[in-house]
Amino acid sequence: MCPSGTAPWGRSYDLFRRWQRDGTWARIVTHLQAQADAKGLIAWQVNVDSTVCRAHQHAAGAATMGELQKAPPGGVAVEPVDHGLGRSRGGLTTKIHLAVEQGQEPLSFVIRAGQRGDSPQFEPVLEAIRVPRLGPGRPRTRPDRVRADKAYDSRKNRAFLRRHSIKATIPVLADRIRNREKLGSRGGRPPMFDTTDYRERHAVECGINRLH
Repeated sequence: MCPSGTAPWGRSYDLFRRWQRDGTWARIVTHLQAQADAKGLIAWQVNVDSTVCRAHQHAAGAATMGELQKAPPGGVAVEPVDHGLGRSRGGLTTKIHLAVEQGQEPLSFVIRAGQRGDSPQFEPVLEAIRVPRLGPGRPRTRPDRVRADKAYDSRKNRAFLRRHSIKATIPVLADRIRNREKLGSRGGRPPMFDTTDYRERHAVECGINRLH
């Protein structure tokens, strides 16, 4: 249903799809992010999480008959081989991994199949952050701090954050705590975890709710 005074839904969809394929929507979002950063409206404390979207039943043939679509996938973005579709307990689903700044606005997202785990997408979603400057200078790609739940606790993810000098607020998995305690002094120091700062992770939940 389109608002009154606008074109019929078919023509509106054609325009929406054309802008999606030629990158117009992506350029609009990028320019808005640059303006927001120039005005100091982006809080560079990023929260990472994911949300699952149930695919329509008609998407079941997309993986094998994608070439039969009237408007096949493509455009400026590379279409995933699996079209971001997978089968999980919820059926045919797609998972959207997001990096949301503290003001509840998304800075980047990565689309994967619904059965894919969260932790392996931690680096890709952070590396997808790219906010250009309105004037000269390279785009900003690194936040000051990253918050995430324990699903993202891994040595690989923490090493990535250390390499880029990004502070982290991520709880440690219970089995990793037990393993470290068994090793005693050889287990090393546990990662720092600020329970008060972790409360600010609600921004990603609110950001996802706003998108829904």
